Amino acid sequence: MANVVLVGTQWGDEGKGKIVDLWTAQADMVVRFQGGNNAGHTLIIDGEKFVFHLIPSGILHLGTQCVIGSGVVVDPAILLDEMEQLRSQGYEKALERLVISDEAHIILPTHRLIDMAREAGLGCRKIGTTGRGIGPAYEDKMSRCGLRFIDLQLGGEHLKERLYAIVEGHNQLLEKIYGQETVSPAAVLAEIEPAAEILRPMVQKTPYMLQEAVDKEQNILFEGAQGTLLDIDHGTFPFVTSSSTVAANACAASGFGMNRISQVSGVIKAYTTRVGEGPFPTELSDEKGDWLREKGGEFGATTGRPRRCGWLDLVALRYAVMINGLDSFAVTKLDVLSGLESISVCEAYEYQGKRLDYFPSSIDMLQGCTPVCRQLPGWQEDITGILAFEELPENARNYILFMEEQLGIPALVVSVGPDREQTIIRGNPFTV
Repeated sequence: MANVVLVGTQWGDEGKGKIVDLWTAQADMVVRFQGGNNAGHTLIIDGEKFVFHLIPSGILHLGTQCVIGSGVVVDPAILLDEMEQLRSQGYEKALERLVISDEAHIILPTHRLIDMAREAGLGCRKIGTTGRGIGPAYEDKMSRCGLRFIDLQLGGEHLKERLYAIVEGHNQLLEKIYGQETVSPAAVLAEIEPAAEILRPMVQKTPYMLQEAVDKEQNILFEGAQGTLLDIDHGTFPFVTSSSTVAANACAASGFGMNRISQVSGVIKAYTTRVGEGPFPTELSDEKGDWLREKGGEFGATTGRPRRCGWLDLVALRYAVMINGLDSFAVTKLDVLSGLESISVCEAYEYQGKRLDYFPSSIDMLQGCTPVCRQLPGWQEDITGILAFEELPENARNYILFMEEQLGIPALVVSVGPDREQTIIRGNPFTV
């Protein structure tokens, strides 16, 4: 038995979906533990593309139980759309293995309206949210007035009373603070009730399911969303997401004992990207940044927005290794770097003439940092068909070995293309 936590180490979009799908082959259960449909995990299986925003990325493996955990905020309409996508692609039976925590909170249409109105009101100070209502839903959770799946499960007058009170509170904000039109609580209830009928059989008290898996000595994989640098506490605040994205939250947001985690692994893109606003020390605002964006297909799976691209940032990655307690990592999109004569890697920052080896908490300070870079030789060969580490071009191997040396942990996986099969396996997190 082993229990593995997988998190993003950068600003999200590291390719976690592919690694979750890959490691689910050894897992009996996959648990998505935080975030909402502001995350997009893309899988390509035998050339067929799947994009999940809420459903755990392990859903395509037969026999694997998939859990949407207590720390996730769920838009029922988006979840139903994803379920329909699976049906249309021939995975109807997979939905029998999907369970939703009765403690998970629900995103309402009014959450989305508040999110968009607030972002529009910020003007040049906007955060760059997806406008999906995730932040307002987490706000209701923290102010102890949110709607949960247990409320959907109970239904009837209980659900009506809870939902009406929440929507009426949202209307106060929409009308008096943001100058927007109000929403009928009855209309929101009419939208929620059909979804509740479909989702109600899938709702369970999931911490007991996790305990049962432990008792049976089954393997559990905990799937994070977004990335470490978007963490609400430790990221580039306020340009962060509304949940805790670090590995420790896998336990807190799932109802799972910390002492039962066997391995913590992080996903690292071979370069760095960011969507939305906020500081980005290694960003390339030139033709090389454009080249990385086009070759890497760097457009958001959730929003379609072009991602900002830059070189690998070891300062940020060492910080991610430390605060997550990473034991290992997986590298994605190494193939995108093929064709470069040389590759820059940020080893430190320079701020006001001084060298910094730590990741600053002040966004103003981070915005003023310039990267201190080392040049590594690139490679020209197409590596998308290589399945053994020893067969990679020497400079590609050295790039991975350099990352291992700098971070002090091993690379268990090297992805050389988007498909599940385009992967070099160097270790198994369930057996290390």
